[in-house]
Order: sequence, then structure tokens, then C-alpha cells
Amino acid sequence: MMREALRNVRRTVEVQLAAPLDARPNATGASRPVDAVLAALVVALVGFGVVMVYSASAVQATVQYHDPQFFLKRQTAYALGGLSTMWAASRVDYHRLYKLTYPVLVLVGLLLLACVVGFGHSGGGAARWLSVGPVHVQPAEMAKAALVIWLAYSLAKKAERVKTFTVGFLPHLIVAGVFMLLCLKQPDFGSAVVLLLLTFTMLFVAGAKVGYILGASILGGGLGAAAIRFREYRYERYLAWLHMDQHRQDLAYQPFQSVMSFGSGGPTGLGLGRGLQTLYLPEAHTDFVAAIVGEELGFLGVAAVCAAYLLLVGRGVRAALRAPDDFGAFLAFGLSTMFGVQALVNLSVALAILPTKGLTLPFLSYGGSSLLVNAAAAGVLLNISRQGGQPAQDSPPDAPDDVPSEHDGAGADALAAGSGP
Repeated sequence: MMREALRNVRRTVEVQLAAPLDARPNATGASRPVDAVLAALVVALVGFGVVMVYSASAVQATVQYHDPQFFLKRQTAYALGGLSTMWAASRVDYHRLYKLTYPVLVLVGLLLLACVVGFGHSGGGAARWLSVGPVHVQPAEMAKAALVIWLAYSLAKKAERVKTFTVGFLPHLIVAGVFMLLCLKQPDFGSAVVLLLLTFTMLFVAGAKVGYILGASILGGGLGAAAIRFREYRYERYLAWLHMDQHRQDLAYQPFQSVMSFGSGGPTGLGLGRGLQTLYLPEAHTDFVAAIVGEELGFLGVAAVCAAYLLLVGRGVRAALRAPDDFGAFLAFGLSTMFGVQALVNLSVALAILPTKGLTLPFLSYGGSSLLVNAAAAGVLLNISRQGGQPAQDSPPDAPDDVPSEHDGAGADALAAGSGP
């Protein structure tokens, strides 16, 4: 259903019933309202994230910086910057990204390379950050959005040729593979997995042959297993995850304490700010903030967070299906998938369903790079939703309404074929 819907978008583009990919920014679309539900969801998640970061970090901030509000102040600044970024991105026509695709891709690739060759700032055993004065930038967060933008550009441009191996499949796998390799060299296994999942999902939606995707998935799974088995620290972490009760004082200490947080919360939680696991769970305000939500707000709180992410992805997919062209459709779907995959992996790690990966929970976890990148992506989604469902005559601005087109008959047939009962 999803792939067919997006193929219907392509048919309307080909018969000039929607904006072509090289269309100028649409002044009419800029005056339309954004998806209010999507905007409210992002604002609510960002605000809730500030509250939970404070609750999860007050003890550590007091001990480490002698200021219980140390992380709160920083996260509030990140939140204000993120919301401002989202508003600005929602006002910029997403078609402008079409010409910026390769510059953004190359710039992010160079930043990833800089982390690998020795310019990276180390933290937690990985050189994932670049220091620019007091600001630390994490290129892996940018890589996810940059790859989505490039995939949307390439898939929309290649149209039906995406079904071929040499033109439609292999180039996308190579570019994603380069980014994944640079992430693995940092090392950042979790981001590499997210990049692979994003690539396969967007290829599937675009109509790539399932056999190619399955074959590449098997190959990727094998390479991933080898990356775990033949890298000692990853394999030890994997074994500790399998036997958490035997390693709860060493390698499995963090996931064990995270599960304890969820268990102690019960149905309704201990109350906001009353959690005790902040005394025992290291870095609770970053990758494991969901565990503090589970302890303080209980099962209902975690269920509400999961529902919010599910609705966020759903509204993003809605924007994709209503986008005026293929570039917007693939871009919206890719960004929605990016939010959903990261949230799913983070929550799975916090619940010890997956081994520790080091991925943030979008909009909730502490950190500037993740929040700013995700906020910018949400702004692009809002802009696509702003231009969704435009009348046909709004898109080709130079075409007079009273001049018949040679494609009119084909356009009617395409619309009829794409809007079945």
C-alpha cells in the first residue's frame, strides 16, 4: 500500500500535475498552515525532555558540578535553539534542499572523516565529537539526516530505474556503506545500524526489488555479526547482555539498573522527581532517560511516550503521502523513519531487549547535536506538510490555467488509477 501510494505520486509528477523536482520554491505553499498536530507533538516532546533531563541529572550535576541545574540550563538552551531551528526550517521551502544535497552530503562525510583521522573528541571510549571551542558537534547525528536527504534526491530522480541493480540499488548501498564504515571507525555501531535500516526502508518504499534488499540484509547481518564477534569489547558486551544477572556489577551494570528503573515504577510510577535510580544509573539523562520516565511515571508514562512517537511517525507518513512531488514524499518518509527507528532502538536498549548502543532518544535525551538535528528535520517535515495537498495549478507557476496540456488525458487516467475505491 505504501509503495503504491508513493508510486502514485510519481505518476502525477510525470504528467505535470504536481511540482517537478527542480521547481522554484512555492510562494503559495509558504502561506499555508503547517500540520498543527505534528508541531504540537514536537514541542511537547522537547518540553517534556527538558523536564526529564532535569529530573534525571540533578544528582549527578550536584556531585560533579556543584549545581543541580547545570544540565537543566544547558538543555533549556538547546531546546530553545532547537525550537527556533524548527520554526526557521518550516519556513524554508524544502525544494531548496534539492540543490544542497551533495554539498551537505560531502560536508557531513568530511566531518565524519575528521572524527576518524584524529580530530575527534573522545568520550565513553569513542571519538564521536568535534570540538569547536566550547561546542561539541556529533557528525553521526548529521549523517542520518544527510543520508535521508540524498536518498530522497536520488530515488526521486531515478524514478522507475530504482528497480535496477546497477543504477537503482548499488549506488545507494555504496554511499550508505561509506557512511556506515566511517561510523564504525569512531566507533559508533548503533549509528551504523540506523543508517543501514534507513537505507533499506527507503529503498523498499521507493520500489526496489525485494530480492536485492533481502540479499543485502543477509550480507549486512553477516558483516554486523562479524563486527561484534571479532571486536573484543563488543563481544564481551554482547555476552554480558545475554547473561545480565552474572555481569550486573560490571559490563551489564547500566542495562541492569535501567531494567530495575522500569520495574520499580509500576503502573503509575513513583512521581516526578522522586526516582531513586538516578543515584545508581550512570548517565541517566542521556541514552537512558526512558528508564527514568519508567520509574517516575510508570508504565502509563512510558506508554504515553511510545504513543507520542507512534503518532509522530504517523503524521510524518501522512505528510509524505500528501507531498506534492516525489522528493518531498521520500524526504518526509525518510525523516519519519529516522525518528521512529532511533526511538525504537533506544527504548529497546533501555529495556535490555537489545545490547547497549549509545543512541539518544529523539527530543528527550540530553545533548545539543541530537536535539538540533532532529528539530531541523522536524521543521523540514512541517514544511512538507505545509505544501501537502496543493491544487494542481499551484505547482507549475508558469503554466497558464486556460492552456490545455497534451498530458491532460494521461493525467486523468493516472489519477483514476491512483485513487481507487
